[in-house]
Parts: sequence; structure tokens; C-alpha cells
Amino acid sequence: MKTTILSLITVLGVAFVGLSACAKDSRTESLPEGSRQTSAMTGNEQVVKLEVTADGFVPASFKVRAGQPVKLIVTRKVERTCATDIVIKELKISAPLPLHKAVELNFTLDKPGKVRFACAMDMIAGEIVVE
Repeated sequence: MKTTILSLITVLGVAFVGLSACAKDSRTESLPEGSRQTSAMTGNEQVVKLEVTADGFVPASFKVRAGQPVKLIVTRKVERTCATDIVIKELKISAPLPLHKAVELNFTLDKPGKVRFACAMDMIAGEIVVE
């Protein structure tokens, strides 16, 4: 009986710790304007650096120009996060984010608007503002 209760407490504790790593939601509506970043142009390509930190995706919102190629460079800087992958559903992109390794994603967004990106569990998120 004691073993069963201890096992249950251990399982619940592990589940709580795992979910708390995903509890941070980086919705852009509440972000101060200073946390938004525009992309840098390199020739015809827009280069954006994105990091996964304890605060989620940083920056959680950034701007790119419609019709120009984007090189998104994503680096996961923290071990304890559910953002071990990045998913951009609208572009059918899903890529693993190994710890401390830059991952390059290349794409072009043709029309103005907002494109959401998130972790694989869809809990930590951000947006690309296409102008």
C-alpha cells in the first residue's frame, strides 16, 4: 500500500514538473513593443535569430517582408522546456531544436498577415508579422 502511494506521488510529481516547463505561453498580445524585433537583410534574404529561453521564444514576435526569402535561425538555450521542436503549421514546417545548436529554417511568406509558430505541444508560441 505504501509503495503504491509513493509511486503515485512520484508519477504526479514528474507530471507536474514536465507540464510546468510547458506552462509559459508567449502570446504576443501582451508583449511590450520593445520585445518585438524586425529582421536583418542580408542581400535578398531576411535573417532572423530566434532563441528558446526560460521565457519561451525570444523574440516572441518579429517582422518580415512579404515575398522575400527568410532564414530563421533558432537556437534552444535551455534544457527544461517543452519547446524542443518548432512547428509552423501554415508552412508545414516541424523541426527538432537540439540544445545549443542553431537550426536554420528557410521559407518565403507571400502575403501580409500573421503566421503563428509554436512548440510541438502548442503551448509556447509566437508570431511572424508579414508586412
